[in-house]
Amino acid sequence: MGRGICFSVIFALCLSSPTRADDVKPSPLLTTNIPAKADAPDMSKMDMASIRDAAEQGDAKAQYYYGWVYHNGRQVGKDHVEAANWWKKSAEQGYAEAEYILGVMYSTGMGVSQDADDAVEWWQKAADQGVAKAQYNLGLSYAKGEGVDQDNAKAVEWYRKAAEQGDAKAECNLAGAYFNGVGVEKNIAVALGWYQKSAAQGNASAEYALGTMFEDGVGVGKNIGEAFTLYRKSAEQGYAPAEYSLGLMYDGGIATEKDADEAMVWYKKAAEQGVAKAQYNLATLYVSNPCIPRDEAASLAWYKKAADQGMAKAQYNVGLMYEHGAGVAPDAHAAFLWYQKAGMQRNPQAQYNLANLYYTGSGITKDKVMAYAMLNLSVAGGDQEALAQRDIVEKHMTKEQIDEAQRLSRGGNFARMWNGMGDFDY
Repeated sequence: MGRGICFSVIFALCLSSPTRADDVKPSPLLTTNIPAKADAPDMSKMDMASIRDAAEQGDAKAQYYYGWVYHNGRQVGKDHVEAANWWKKSAEQGYAEAEYILGVMYSTGMGVSQDADDAVEWWQKAADQGVAKAQYNLGLSYAKGEGVDQDNAKAVEWYRKAAEQGDAKAECNLAGAYFNGVGVEKNIAVALGWYQKSAAQGNASAEYALGTMFEDGVGVGKNIGEAFTLYRKSAEQGYAPAEYSLGLMYDGGIATEKDADEAMVWYKKAAEQGVAKAQYNLATLYVSNPCIPRDEAASLAWYKKAADQGMAKAQYNVGLMYEHGAGVAPDAHAAFLWYQKAGMQRNPQAQYNLANLYYTGSGITKDKVMAYAMLNLSVAGGDQEALAQRDIVEKHMTKEQIDEAQRLSRGGNFARMWNGMGDFDY
C-alpha cells in the first residue's frame, strides 16, 4: 500500500491547494438576516424630570423616551423590565416607535419573555404606521417563518415598503429576493439596482453580494478589480464571507499582488467567525507556504475546526497528521477515526488510506475484506492508484473474501459497512 509510505509527497500535495470561492460562495438571498434593533434617541438636552412627569401623566411620547431612560440607565439604574413597561404603555396608545421597540424586546427576550408572536404583533402595528425598521423586521419574520407562517411573497412586500424608505437592510434583502427569484419573479437587473442602493449606504452584505456579481460577471461586466474593492469594503466591516473572499484574492494574486501574509490575516478573521473554508485554507498556509513559518500544530488546530464542521477534506488532512505525527504525536487509531469521517462523505483519498490501515492492521484490526472494500469505494470515487493497489490486495484473498468485499461496497454505500458496529469512537 505505497501511498502510506510515500507520505511526504502526498502530504505536501494534499495541503497545498486552498479551497477556491466557486464552491463556497453563498447565494445572495437574505444576506442580511438579523432583525433591526432600535437606535436610542438623542436625549442629551432633555430635562429628565419633565419627561418623567409627562410620562406619569400618560403622555405617549414621554413614556417612549422614559423607557429609554431605564434602558440606558440614564440617571436611574439600568432596568430593561421597567423600560419594557414604559414602552408598552406608550405602544398601547399607538405610539409607532414604541410599538417597534416593544417588538424588538419580545424578539430578543430583553425585559420580557421572548415571544416571536408578540414581536410580530407589535412590528405589524408599527409597520402599518410606516416605521421602516418594523417593516424590514416583519419581512424577515415572513421570510424565516418566525411568529408567522413562512411566506416569501409577504416578505418581499414588506422589504419593498422598507426599501422604498431607504432602509439599507431591506434594500439588500429585496435585492436577494430578485436575484434568486424567491417571493418575486427573478430579475438580475432589478437585484443589481437594489444591491447598489444598499451598498451605497455601506451595507456590508450588499457590498459582498455586489462583489460576487462583479467577480462572476452576473448582471454586470466582469470586473475583478471592482470585486476586490467591494470585498475589501465589506471585509473591513467584519463580514465573514467577504473576509474569506479577500483572503482568496491575496492568496491567489487576483486583482492584487500575491501576499501570503495578507491572505493569512483575512483567512484568520473569517476563520475566527467560523467559516470552514477559511479555516481550511489558513491551516494549509501554515504548512505549505514558504513565505510563512511552518507551524504544524497551528495547522492541525485549524484543520480540526473545519473538520468539526463536517468538511471532508479537512477530516482527511487531520487523519494524515495523526497518522504521521505532524503537529501531534502519531496515533493510528485517531487517524482511522478521522479517515472514517471523511470516508463517510465519499472522500476517495480517505477511503484509500482506510484501506491501507485495514490492510496493515494499523489503528484497527487487520482486515483484508474491509481493505478491499475501501479500495473499491476509492476507485469508484476516481482514485486511479487505488485500482492498482486493489489488484495487489486481491492476489492475497480467497474468492469468498473478495465476494464479501464486493457485497459490502456494492452501490458505494460506505455507511452500510458500519451498520451494527455502534457509534463511532470519537
